[in-house]
Amino acid sequence: MFVVLLHYLQPLQVIETHLKEHRNYLDQHYAAGHFVASGPQVPRVGGVILVRGLSREQLDLVLADDPFYREQIAQYQVIEFHPNKFADGVESLFAPHC
Repeated sequence: MFVVLLHYLQPLQVIETHLKEHRNYLDQHYAAGHFVASGPQVPRVGGVILVRGLSREQLDLVLADDPFYREQIAQYQVIEFHPNKFADGVESLFAPHC
């Protein structure tokens, strides 16, 4: 499992011009079962994506397809972790998805 931290490199006005395409990209990977949760950081200096079911190499390819990456308006920090404790009822959200 991975936590991907996005940090915006451009002002929000530039980010907003690519937001619709970025959200379409997110939808594609939710449909594939790879993304578990995503959203903006507070304050809005970037975003966060929770990812499952991919290797690091696969994740790098997925992230390279993000319009924010392609347009060089965000940089990414990828944190890998292996969850082993869960709140009741959420274990299935964190199971690898193939």
